[in-house]
Formats: sequence, C-alpha cells, structure tokens
Amino acid sequence: MYHIPYFKEKDRQTLLAFLEDYPFAFLTGSDAAGNPVATQIPVLMEERDGELYLQGHIMRNTDHHKAFKDSPKALLVFTGPSTYVSASWYSNPQMGSTWNYMSVHIRGQLQFMSDEALVQLMKKFTLKYEQGNTQSPTVYDNLPDSYLSKLMPAIVGFEIKAEQMDNVFKLSQNRDETSYVNIITQLEALGGNSALVASEMKKRKDALFPKSEE
Repeated sequence: MYHIPYFKEKDRQTLLAFLEDYPFAFLTGSDAAGNPVATQIPVLMEERDGELYLQGHIMRNTDHHKAFKDSPKALLVFTGPSTYVSASWYSNPQMGSTWNYMSVHIRGQLQFMSDEALVQLMKKFTLKYEQGNTQSPTVYDNLPDSYLSKLMPAIVGFEIKAEQMDNVFKLSQNRDETSYVNIITQLEALGGNSALVASEMKKRKDALFPKSEE
C-alpha cells in the first residue's frame, strides 16, 4: 500500500462512510504452511466502545475457513470505484498516465462466532440489506425452518477487531489545479466508475485549492 501523505484520507468518519458504501470486501490470510487464501464477502461494520469491528460469514470447510482456524491473522480490503487517468489531460502531458482509486485495508485477528451469535448476525445482515423491511420473505426471521436447518450448519460467522486501518485515496491530489479540473471534466464525460471518481475529486477540490481572501 502507498504511504504517500497526500494520498491519505485523514478523516475517520469519511473512512467509515466508505466502508458502509462499499461493504463487499476481499478477505485474505494464510494457512499454517503460509499458503495464501482469499474470498470476497459482504461485511457488516459495528462500533463498540470506540473500537471498530467487522462481521461476516463464510462457508464451512473451505480452504479459507480451515486456514483461519489455524492462523487467524486477517486482512480485509475494501475498494471503491477506480478509473484510468490519461496524462494527456494534464497541463504537462509529457509523463506517464495513472489510475485513480480508493481503498481501505483493515488488519486484525479473525474470531469465529458461536452458533447463537451467527443467528444474531444473520438477523442483522438480512434486515439491513432488505432495507429494514421486516415483511420481506428473505429476512432471517421469515425463512422456513426447513431451509435454515440446512443453511446454518453450512456457514460460520466471524468477527475481526480492527487493529490497524490504513487507506489510499489516490485522487490526483498531486496535480496542479488546471490539471485537476480537467481530469474531473474528462472523467465525468466518461460516466460510470469514472464519473464516481470525479465526484469524489470534486468533494476535495476546495480543500486542495483554497481561494485566497480578497
């Protein structure tokens, strides 16, 4: 991960909002022999007593389940929209092009949940993503016992206390104002993920290029 000051987001609430907006994380670790394991899963965020916890569930008896039982050190990688940025958009285009992106890395010890805690997680999880609709047939409390009796033994819940949180918000903060504005314009015209990156850049423009008092 880059450790360049101007590519770091320093506001904790901005980082927490990012985790809420992009909860589909890359969970990685290694087994006892040092072999890498990984999976991608949606994660719930919870703050307790000023500490950040990440919760989710994975299938039992997979390579990553077995690995985390033996070696609980985990890395969660959250990523947002990203886009190519052409150097032809810079005031001085005689340099390499780049890629703008946002990413938050969280490290901690993965702890597996009890069966009772997994039930509570699934209740929170399903209700959250069904927009709080308690009448939805797919929230945990409305699923038939015959289905749950097969599903629940096949998965295991986990929680990771965030011991270290790092980030890169690489959004052309090292460019001059003319280049920065032109990059935004070009990305907005491209639409999609490029426009989402442009929106993040616009939020930061005034802080990067403050106007002098007249």
